[in-house]
Amino acid sequence: MSAKKTVARSKKLGPQERIDAIEEMSSKELDVLVIGGGIVGTGSAMDAATRGLSTGLLEARDWSSGTSSRSSKLVHGGIRYLEQLDFGLVREALIERGLLLQRIAPHLVKPVRFLYPLTKPVWERIYIGAGMMLYDIFSYTGLRPPGVPHHRHLTKRQMQKSIPSLRSNAFVGGLTYYDAQVDDARYVATLARTASAYGAHVASRVRVEGFLKVGQRVVGVKAHDLETDTYFDVKAKQVVNATGVWTDETQSMVGERGQFKVRASKGIHLVVPRDRFQSTMGMILRTEKSVLFVIPWGRHWLIGTTDTDWYLDKAHPAATAADIDYLLEHVNSVLAVPLTRDDVEGVYAGLRPLLAGESDETSKLSREHIVAHSVPGLVVVAGGKWTTYRIMAKDAIDAAVDALDGKIPESATDNISLLGAEGYQAAWNKRGKIARKFDVHKVRVEHLLNRYGVLADDILDLVRDNPELQEPLPGADDYIKAEVVYAATSEGALHIEDVLARRTRISIEAWDRGVSAAPVVAELMGEALGWDAAKKESEVTYYLQRVAAERASQEQPDDESAERVRLEAPDISQA
Repeated sequence: MSAKKTVARSKKLGPQERIDAIEEMSSKELDVLVIGGGIVGTGSAMDAATRGLSTGLLEARDWSSGTSSRSSKLVHGGIRYLEQLDFGLVREALIERGLLLQRIAPHLVKPVRFLYPLTKPVWERIYIGAGMMLYDIFSYTGLRPPGVPHHRHLTKRQMQKSIPSLRSNAFVGGLTYYDAQVDDARYVATLARTASAYGAHVASRVRVEGFLKVGQRVVGVKAHDLETDTYFDVKAKQVVNATGVWTDETQSMVGERGQFKVRASKGIHLVVPRDRFQSTMGMILRTEKSVLFVIPWGRHWLIGTTDTDWYLDKAHPAATAADIDYLLEHVNSVLAVPLTRDDVEGVYAGLRPLLAGESDETSKLSREHIVAHSVPGLVVVAGGKWTTYRIMAKDAIDAAVDALDGKIPESATDNISLLGAEGYQAAWNKRGKIARKFDVHKVRVEHLLNRYGVLADDILDLVRDNPELQEPLPGADDYIKAEVVYAATSEGALHIEDVLARRTRISIEAWDRGVSAAPVVAELMGEALGWDAAKKESEVTYYLQRVAAERASQEQPDDESAERVRLEAPDISQA
């Protein structure tokens, strides 16, 4: 048994920390237990732990393996919600955007510029311009500067100079504005790790399979450790259900009918190489149903998203050939040289947890969130959007605190940075010196700083101790071997998929979707985690089956066919 930590836990989130967390959760009653390791669940654990509450967090798969790693990777106010007159949601999201950019995670959240092409000469410029002016005004209402420039008007000539790949007859001018972007999966993993550093007991690959009840009151959960196939109970004064699109299923285990329903909406994104068209900024385009984003993403573009009902398997939503063609058709309407399926290097699909209402269209369902005590001892938080996760987490823990005894501090997460943030700007300013000190290229240091912040030193220390770890991974030159070792020893990665799909984004960025990197990752993780040859082989086999099933599903004409093909690959817990 490891030594007990009295004030704060280690900043590492490795195998031993997971063992310690499970031991702690199973041996004492917690103040708050959070179910769900997506952005809202990890945010709730962070909020509770930093109030001084004894806190647990369980996730059935990997951190952010569901919705939270498959978003548009934007931290934004939602400019389209202005047209729906949802001013409160937009203002709230823009204030959060500023916090994330400047205080909470400046190493992970970055400004990004977008173009809105105009097709009508006068009235559209006035209408859209008024909306963007309101967007800018709202961003200043959080008692601090927004952290991004305000919108600008562009003439047709200025647009052609900025985005020469646009068809000249597709627009008459444009407006530009700023939002922010984030590696969503990396953010969630960092958030879980930060919550752990503040004392939360966090464990992934632990599935909640039932609730403990005394009368009608929920007093804990029945948990199944999928890594060791062992079962244990976790007792807690308050349980928070933050399971997103799985909210209804989780609620059904209580034996009570939920007060509201969550409806899943599928959104898919394409990843194409940055050189397929020239532009100095991203784009936002109107479609008949919603809007479509073209987002700069390192050496790639992200193109998305769709918005369709999904009633099938929630763990592995599948993109269809029709989904891909829909996105290509809409982006090609403004490009001089159209994109084809051959230009698509990656595809991913995710589900939005929307509060079900009277509308039949998912694009019109609410992005507001709701918090409720569905039964005594159980708080449910659902709906909302990625950008406002901190507010959702605060509201959920506020509801839990209302049922606890004693005076408990208010939420402090608006003033607490994630690991890697403090000192990031100073480290960025001296990145050249860091590169010379560790004898690595400056571009590599920039890459590490923008993924780990000041914790990039940990990666560079690994490289200094073992220079071979500076080598890039096969088929994915942006990532080095040291990042794999670090993911396994410090970031809670337990399987190849965790590294290739979420700690890095190789599964969507590489042409082969990580197939050539998988054996190398298995060797690196195996050495760090003590895998034998059979375990390494099974991990690689599973990952290759996953990639093959995803590729095949993307050739199918409809959701049912795509799901059937995708589910031919076993889940890692069944492999």
